[in-house]
Amino acid sequence: MAIDTLIPERCALLFFDMLNGHIKKEDPKTQERYKPVVAAASQVLQGARAHRVMVAYAAANHRADNASSANTIRDTDGRLNPIPIDENRSDFKPVVAGGTWESAVIDEIAPAPEDYIIPKYRWSAFFQTYLELALRSRKIDTVIIAGGSTDVGVASTAYAARDMDFNLVFVSDASSSPETDNHDQFMRRIFPRMGRVRTATQVLEMLKAGAGK
Repeated sequence: MAIDTLIPERCALLFFDMLNGHIKKEDPKTQERYKPVVAAASQVLQGARAHRVMVAYAAANHRADNASSANTIRDTDGRLNPIPIDENRSDFKPVVAGGTWESAVIDEIAPAPEDYIIPKYRWSAFFQTYLELALRSRKIDTVIIAGGSTDVGVASTAYAARDMDFNLVFVSDASSSPETDNHDQFMRRIFPRMGRVRTATQVLEMLKAGAGK
């Protein structure tokens, strides 16, 4: 297979945490950061649907009481602010609780009835979910992944997928992270070693090139 060819029936498009609670929250910086990301995600979704590519949405589904959430001891938060040991185990609320408006996929890339919703409870979309089963059942060998955060859930899912021998395509402009330097580092230095890093437009060209083969 040519490196810039994707066989649609062997591909799945996976959106990671493209949810109201992450994207539509009342934060101007977040909203501005996600504008081009959502546009690119919508573009690649339209192309995937045109080529009948399997579409899946990995979505955080935490309990409101945090009984299913990870609360591990860490040195820092996402902004590298130190977390004292005595504060690591303090009560906290999940960013997205299952069954709420926050946990719904954004309207711009709303799921269709035939799509797959993958409830998840950790960073990886594969950890104790049915995602691998769904992919194997359809003889999928390539996962096209987009969403956020690039350096957290997308990366964790990518490492898991690689260990399962799936090919990976990262949609660079349809992915994001609050730490833009982390996003850039993964797209430039890490993900190219794990798969193919392409824009939404390039992914659509790859699917077009592979259609009918």
